[in-house]
Amino acid sequence: MASKRKVQRIDINLKWCKRCGICVAFCPKGVYEKDPSGEPQVSNLEACTECRMCELYCPEYAVMVIEEA
Repeated sequence: MASKRKVQRIDINLKWCKRCGICVAFCPKGVYEKDPSGEPQVSNLEACTECRMCELYCPEYAVMVIEEA
């Protein structure tokens, strides 16, 4: 049986991010939250299921889910 990969980290390119909140809204597991300035922050990496909804729906391509090798 193949072992499931784990998410190592999630990179958010804040230079590209427009602080729209789509990554926060579309994440089914609540991995993100907005800080007081509206920037998305990874607050619960362990909950990530690698669905990549954040990557798919980010209009600025500012989110990247990085898996273990």
